[in-house]
Amino acid sequence: MRQQPPPNNTIIKLGEPEKRPKRRRPLPVTLRLVIGLALLITVGTAVLLLPGLTTRAITVSDALFTATSAASVTGLTVLTTSTDFTLAGQIVLLCLIQLGGVGYMVLVALALQLVGRRVSLLDRLAVSTSLGLDKPAAILRLLRQVVIGILLIEGVGALLLFLHWRLSGIVAPDQAAFYAIFHAVSAFCNAGFDLFVGLPQYPRGIPGDNLTLLIMGGLIVLGGLGIPVFVDFSQLRRRRQLTSHTHLTLIIIIVLTLAGWIGLFVAETQAGGVLERSPISERLVHTWFQSVSTRTAGFPGLRDFDQLLPPSRLLVMGLMFIGCAPASLGGGITTGTFGVLGLALRSSVRGHSVVRFRKRTVPHETIRRAAAVLSISLLLVFVASWLILVTHEMAFSDVLFEVVSALATCGLSLGITGELNLFGRLVIILMMFWGRLGALTIAIALVQLRPEKNLVEYPEATLLIG
Repeated sequence: MRQQPPPNNTIIKLGEPEKRPKRRRPLPVTLRLVIGLALLITVGTAVLLLPGLTTRAITVSDALFTATSAASVTGLTVLTTSTDFTLAGQIVLLCLIQLGGVGYMVLVALALQLVGRRVSLLDRLAVSTSLGLDKPAAILRLLRQVVIGILLIEGVGALLLFLHWRLSGIVAPDQAAFYAIFHAVSAFCNAGFDLFVGLPQYPRGIPGDNLTLLIMGGLIVLGGLGIPVFVDFSQLRRRRQLTSHTHLTLIIIIVLTLAGWIGLFVAETQAGGVLERSPISERLVHTWFQSVSTRTAGFPGLRDFDQLLPPSRLLVMGLMFIGCAPASLGGGITTGTFGVLGLALRSSVRGHSVVRFRKRTVPHETIRRAAAVLSISLLLVFVASWLILVTHEMAFSDVLFEVVSALATCGLSLGITGELNLFGRLVIILMMFWGRLGALTIAIALVQLRPEKNLVEYPEATLLIG
C-alpha cells in the first residue's frame, strides 16, 4: 500500500535528535566509601548522645570523637569506656567497631542478598574495593565466606578469653562473657578499645598475663592480614599457590614483627626501661605483643607505656606509620605500600629498569600509587602536627606520636588525647577518618568530583632530583 504524503500544514524538523531524560551520573566507588563512613560516624554520634548510653552528660565533640574512633577502629578516646558508658553504650561502641572494621558495604551487600534484592554493579565494585579484591563479578560468592570466617575467628577468640578470664578470676563471672566478646572483636578489628582502663585492678588497661596477651595478639595478627590473604588461603587447594600479594604481605609482617620485637626488647630491658626488672618470660611476651599491637591495634602491652624510652617511641611511631596489610582491619600506609617502595628502591640501587618480585613485574602504576600514598601521608602528618603545635602548648614528640597514631588508626597515646581543645580534636578526627579509608582513596574520591580529560600531551621535562 502506498504511503500517503504528510499534509501541507505539517512541519517536519530535520537534524534535531529526540530529547531523552538525562540520567543521573552514579557516584564513583571511592566517593561512595567516603560518604558511607561519614554516614556511619554521623549516626553513631547521634546515637551516643541519646539518654541512657552514658553515665554522665557528654558533649557533641565527645560523641563525635568517640564515634569516629570506633568506626575507624582507632581506639583514641577522650572518655573512659569502662566508666563513662553504660552497658548499652558499650554495645553501641561494639557495633560501630564491627561495622567500621568489617566494612559497611560488605554488610549492606550481604543484607541485600538475604532479602533477595539484586546487588548493583556499583555496589559490587564498592564491596570489592573495600575488600581489596579485583573481581567484582565473583564478589557475592565470597561475601558469606568472609563474614562467616570473621565471626568464627572472633567467636573462637571470645571463647578462649572467656574461659581464661572466668577460670582465673580476672573478670567477675557475670561480666566475663561480654568482656570476652568485646575484647575479641576489638582485637580482631584492630580497634584498641578497652573495658579494663580505669578499673582499680587494671588502671593501665588489659590484663598483662601472658595467656591474655597471646590470645589477643593472635587475634590482632589475623585481623591485620587482610581479606585478600584470607581469600587466597581459602583458594589454595584449587590454585595450589599463593599470590604475589600474599607472599609480600607475609614477608613484610614477619620482618616488621621481628624488628619491633627485638628493638623493644633491647630498648626496654636496659637500665631505665619499663621491663628492666621483669622476668624473661614477661619480657619476651610483652615486647612481642607490643610489636604486634603497635601496627594499628593500639593496646598498650607494656606497663607505664607513657614512660617508654626515646628509642622505643621512635620505633613505635615507625611501626604505626607502616601499619597492617592492605584491605585489612588496620590502617597505616600498609605493608603493601612499604613493600612496593622497598622493591622499587632495591631495583633502583641495582640499576634495574623494572621492579620485579617472585618472577613477576610490578606495574609502574602500582609504584606510582605507593609513592602517592607515602607522600600524602607524610604531608598530612606534617600539617596536622603543625596545626596542633601552634594551638597547644605540648611537647613536639607527644603531638607527633598522637598524629601518627590517629592517621594509622592505631590508638596508642602518650596521654595527651584528653588535653586537646575542640580544634585539636577536630584535627585528630580528620586524621582518623583519612586513616581508615586510606589517604589515596580519599584523594581519588575528591578528584573524581571534577574529572579532567587529558586532551593534550606535552613534551617531557628534565628535572633534577637527589
